[in-house]
Amino acid sequence: MYDVIIIGSGVSGSAAARELSRYKAKVCVLEKEEDVCCGTSKANSGIVHAGYDAKEGSLMAKLNVRGNAMMEQLSKELDFPFQRVGSLVICLREEDMDKLQALYDRGVANGVPGLQILNREEVLEMEPNIVDNVYAALYAPSAGIVCPFGLNIAMAENACENGVEFKFDTKVQRLEKKDDIWEIHTNQGVFKTKYVVNAAGVYADKFHNMVSEKKIHITPRRGDYCLLDKTAGAHVSKTIFALPNEFGKGILVTPTAHGNLLLGPTAIDIEEKEGTNTTREGLDQVLTKAGQNVKDIPMRQIITSFAGLRAHEEGHEFIIEEVENAKGFIDCAGIESPGLTSSPAIGEMVAGILKEKLHLEEKENFIATRKGILDPNTLTKEERVTLIKEKPAYGNIICRCEMITEGEIIDAIHRPLGAKSLDGVKRRTRAGMGRCQAGFCSPRTMEILARELDIPMSEITKSGGKSQIITGTNKDQL
Repeated sequence: MYDVIIIGSGVSGSAAARELSRYKAKVCVLEKEEDVCCGTSKANSGIVHAGYDAKEGSLMAKLNVRGNAMMEQLSKELDFPFQRVGSLVICLREEDMDKLQALYDRGVANGVPGLQILNREEVLEMEPNIVDNVYAALYAPSAGIVCPFGLNIAMAENACENGVEFKFDTKVQRLEKKDDIWEIHTNQGVFKTKYVVNAAGVYADKFHNMVSEKKIHITPRRGDYCLLDKTAGAHVSKTIFALPNEFGKGILVTPTAHGNLLLGPTAIDIEEKEGTNTTREGLDQVLTKAGQNVKDIPMRQIITSFAGLRAHEEGHEFIIEEVENAKGFIDCAGIESPGLTSSPAIGEMVAGILKEKLHLEEKENFIATRKGILDPNTLTKEERVTLIKEKPAYGNIICRCEMITEGEIIDAIHRPLGAKSLDGVKRRTRAGMGRCQAGFCSPRTMEILARELDIPMSEITKSGGKSQIITGTNKDQL
């Protein structure tokens, strides 16, 4: 029996778990995948939005600005990459200045600090690679970039350290209310709880509609991206947006928290809730539209493409509340952009609702901080020599592109909620994210996983489930 069960371990579910771990409560997170951060949270722009885009007075606007304000301190407490680089919304024509002014006015109404409208000369002085025909731009100094995996994993690890249980490979099949208790039926058995938090991303409508007569509909909105090598990472220093339209913020060009350059996303509504395949049409759109605001993008430096799904609810608003005709069921649904930015504030809001409902008391021994995986590149030469003498694994480079050591991979495996797959290692250490896209380091990473988890190589997967890399060895066949 739990006080709270959270369905989903993306940024919203993990943020709620982390905030709830402040209190004396028995909390569990159910996740259908083999790790945290396997859905929308792993495939997005990594942008910390300033907050001028969401409608004035909306929950989306309120939590965006609040989440942005929380992010810097949270990154220090939980040790994940975050930089406040600022953003520009590019206006190419004088006749569109009313749209730019409307964004400025909305941002001011939402409480976004430091907004300015810059003229052409000011824009080009700030970002020389903006197209020459730029007319003006909205500058938001409070915008930033974050490692989405780092944020998600950090919140989940901290929640785990503070007593929250995580159950992976646990797919929720149906929910039943018996008296005042929810029974959650899964492929791993039945879990009982007083309160349910529905943070299931693109599947949140499925669970909401199981328990409520008032239905909601979430459309998976696919976004295609192209990622460029670190040699292109300084092409722009800020996040560059086009003027937004009815499908969102358009194709952006941005540096990433790890020094790459990212282009995307598209906004293509689909029905398939697992439809994360890229398409020629989508990638062509990314390449064409990215060049409309930023010139001379070195497209030959693209090292990979990918797609993610946004949980687009028809009202284009966050739904964070107890369902009226299903007491004890808390929706955390429709969390699309700026969901990543808003996640710390979403967790705060969900925990606030449950604190009141369950009359929760704060713990005296809450652990507010978490230390991330040691990056040897941050050490002095003398410190690194000492580290390698004490732990020789930190002198063994496994991923040449990103210069990731065996020591870092071992740390990633043995941490709270440690990596169990190649993608789990990649999200925690960046081994496999470089120019060769794991072409060199995968076999060596698999060897380390097999050794540290004490399982055969044939059980190592790319991303859990049936994604095994090998089915046997040549020697066995012979």
